[in-house]
Amino acid sequence: MKTEAQVSKSSLTKALPPEIELSEALRRSQTWEDKRTANWPPMVWVSKSEDLKTRMAKALARASQCRPVDVLEVEATKALNQKPLPEKVQVAEKEKSEVFFTRPCWSNKVEYILTQVGYSMKISSMWRFFLLWLHNGGCIFLIIYILMLFLVGVPLLFLEMAAGQRMRQGSIGVWKVISPWIGGVGYTSFMVCFLTGLYLNVVNAWTLFYLGQSFHFPVPWEKCPLLENSSDFDPECARTSPSMYFWYRVTLKASDRIEDGGSPVFSLNLPLLVSWCLVGAFMINGLKSTGKVMCVLVPAPYFIILCLLFRSLLLEGAAFGFQHLLLAKISAMYNMNVWCQAGNQVLFALGLGFGPVVSLSSHMYPSTNCLSDAFVVALVNLFTMLLVTSFSFCVLGFWATIITHHCNEKNAETLAKLVTLGKLPVEAQPPPNLADNPSSIFNSWLSGLHQPIKDMVLSYVTECNLEKQFLKVKAGPSFALVAFIETMSFIPGSVFWSILFFLLLLTLGLSSMIGIMQGILTPLQDTFSSFRNHTKLLTVVVFVLMFLCGLFFTRPSGIYCIRLLSEYWMVLPIIIIIVLENIAVGWAYAARRFLEDLAIMWGPLASPIIRWLWCFLSPVVLLALFVITLIHLSLKTITYVAWDSNSVRFPPQIPDLPREW
Repeated sequence: MKTEAQVSKSSLTKALPPEIELSEALRRSQTWEDKRTANWPPMVWVSKSEDLKTRMAKALARASQCRPVDVLEVEATKALNQKPLPEKVQVAEKEKSEVFFTRPCWSNKVEYILTQVGYSMKISSMWRFFLLWLHNGGCIFLIIYILMLFLVGVPLLFLEMAAGQRMRQGSIGVWKVISPWIGGVGYTSFMVCFLTGLYLNVVNAWTLFYLGQSFHFPVPWEKCPLLENSSDFDPECARTSPSMYFWYRVTLKASDRIEDGGSPVFSLNLPLLVSWCLVGAFMINGLKSTGKVMCVLVPAPYFIILCLLFRSLLLEGAAFGFQHLLLAKISAMYNMNVWCQAGNQVLFALGLGFGPVVSLSSHMYPSTNCLSDAFVVALVNLFTMLLVTSFSFCVLGFWATIITHHCNEKNAETLAKLVTLGKLPVEAQPPPNLADNPSSIFNSWLSGLHQPIKDMVLSYVTECNLEKQFLKVKAGPSFALVAFIETMSFIPGSVFWSILFFLLLLTLGLSSMIGIMQGILTPLQDTFSSFRNHTKLLTVVVFVLMFLCGLFFTRPSGIYCIRLLSEYWMVLPIIIIIVLENIAVGWAYAARRFLEDLAIMWGPLASPIIRWLWCFLSPVVLLALFVITLIHLSLKTITYVAWDSNSVRFPPQIPDLPREW
């Protein structure tokens, strides 16, 4: 290994003590690194008697200390075949006056792991996992997901973590160091991360708006609003559900088409500003404050989820929802589309390709083995999605039961009016009391009618099928969220449970936003050295800029742009980024060489298995995902679900109006 500064033999008059073995180059391994350096920071060995492992251990022990270096001092030695010099050799006064800033490091490993876990706990991933479970084979989908997680997800998560720790760079610089020809991947992931942060915080703004409205009793989405100076309900709300009306017309003020832009919705601007202020306050002091905040934000959702889960198990219809949770369709095992959906879900659930995983890892001590960290983050993420899915099935089972009860009660009222008007015979008079179990009593009465009268009755009533009602959540994550909000209004003590539910969404959203923003700030500081001296100013400027850009998604058509971005635009770029990252480490840099570099820091790894996964299995699976996803998107018409104020139907039938973009 080479020394950082070469000192001529004539200037070396005194020997260094034998215990001093670390050069200034190694001290600078913790500073903001020079982007042109592609090798691990060089070291100087001075004691000939020490073996390689002992000297490396001492070097890494010093390297793991993240402290500011106030004065640059260079220690030099003679050649190994000469006696060591007894004193330090000082550099010139010009070099001595320079000040180098150390790269900030996490206070401890717990804060680092919690931040990685918090970043992976995105609301969209939770809902998407639930919907995929429901419509792609049930428990069979879980088996497929676990296989993809451990064969592809964990190795790629380990790759990004190791790249960040090894190169000590953010998402832009790390790939330049690994292979110059793939440097564009870093800029692409940075832009994807930037755009994702814009609309993810808009989701947090929606949550804050709902949270503020939850303190009203009753909650405003429980009943339709009355017209001004009238006792009649708003006719637009009367044709749909109160929760759907509140979501589209009150919260979003949604337009009928994506072309109808309009100005930002004023009622969402303040929640968006509050959301950015919260994230900014959590991150303004760097990793020191971020780590402490994540110690609260990450554990809190688990407490709330457990409370909601225990409450949902006591609701009527929870058993029906739990039955769907345990269903398994063997045919899904042979469906390539299910495997593709599971693979994409693994990539998005772990947050691969966006850049925050690399950026967060670059601030971790180099001597920390991140293979175990990757397993911990992946398992905690899986456990979280299983908890949310179990809770979701129980709650939506209750929701479907209540909606079916209301449907049967409305049918009974309709039949009673028709009998009174003489349009139906007296035999068609429904039972007088349906309060105990409307669906069971009404269906039993209907099945006991004579066939001619039954046919007459069926021509006037609406079908109320519990199974079909439950499966209507396939309309998309937005509809599942609206159904969830509607369910909160049915539960006794709706105000308390609504507040608790939105606190859950808010903590999940803020923790993932902190990870996203770390993936934006770290590359900027690595790329532009002047930003390192003004980290607080940089944080404020970036947050103000992103707040102003995020106003685009608070317009009446903003919800449609978010859906198109998340469902179509995001998929292919992320897969391409991950493919190129895998090829860069596995083949361009060489997986064997990369693992040997890691072995210097951590000791021997399961290199044959990891190398085989990086070089063969992961690239093949990723390319297959890319091809299948590309074919699927090319054959599918780009559509979005829009609110149509002219043809609103009774819940939960959302007007699904395809509109090409």
